[in-house]
Amino acid sequence: MRTDVTFTSAGITLAGHLYTPDTAADGPLAAVVVGHPGSGVKEQTAGSYAQRLAEAGFAALAFDAAHQGESGGTPRGLEDPAQRVEDFKAAVSYLTTRTDVDSDRIGALGICASGGYVIPATATDRRIRAVATVSAVDLGLNFRVGPDGAQDPAVVQSLLDAAAAARTAEAAGEPLAMMPLRTTQEEARTGGRYAYEGWEYYSTDRGRHPRQTDDFPFPSIDKIVSFNAFHLIDLLAPRPLLMVAGNEAATAWMSEEAIKKANEPKQLHWIEGASHIDLYDRHVPQVAAQLASFFTENLAAREAAVTV
Repeated sequence: MRTDVTFTSAGITLAGHLYTPDTAADGPLAAVVVGHPGSGVKEQTAGSYAQRLAEAGFAALAFDAAHQGESGGTPRGLEDPAQRVEDFKAAVSYLTTRTDVDSDRIGALGICASGGYVIPATATDRRIRAVATVSAVDLGLNFRVGPDGAQDPAVVQSLLDAAAAARTAEAAGEPLAMMPLRTTQEEARTGGRYAYEGWEYYSTDRGRHPRQTDDFPFPSIDKIVSFNAFHLIDLLAPRPLLMVAGNEAATAWMSEEAIKKANEPKQLHWIEGASHIDLYDRHVPQVAAQLASFFTENLAAREAAVTV
């Protein structure tokens, strides 16, 4: 069952879909907060995973980040890592107010960029009892060195120049400059599998949604570039961490590096033959089963949760 909900994050109203099991539960449910990829919305892959987790017996909250989708906040489309981290915490706060949720059994799941945001959110919010990522990306690292780590350093310098110019122009009263996120099919083909699948998911019927973000305001760039997703990952323990990635993903190295920095208990689970975007839709049943097992084990009982 899906229920439309709203809650606030740093004064901004966020829109969410709360998925719950179709059959009545004996008591309050364990819950999982689900964050969407950068530029995505709750109706895309985040909603797919939330629905699967509900089918496995959880309350699962997929929500639109501030400035995006159906949530409030201006400028529209802004990607602010600090706000995205706060959004996760606000979603947890909302769940603690619900009588159908056990506030001692709340976990969190981040997909792509949210896989980066969910780590500092969990590291500094002890109410989150278990955390998982799917195709995790440190968006700051992605902008600094590229998804495969091989980006020309001149690229990020050019982006920061554009962000600075946009801030100056806005201060002079000009319209806020926007950075296009979508390429043409032809341009995507020249960028390899990662670029092409990104185009295919967000620009065709495979995954496109009318409320997705297609342009970032340029001030997003300097906010993103200064972000470091995994520097606090050691603070997760003793709460468990599961990272799921496709072994053919251009971004797989980010999950590998993150898991090395984390303390036990931790697990890196590979989906063989899968790319980064494949885990958004083509492998959802397989990945969701892994996630459901992880959250069932680690959010199993109030007694176990409160000892963390």
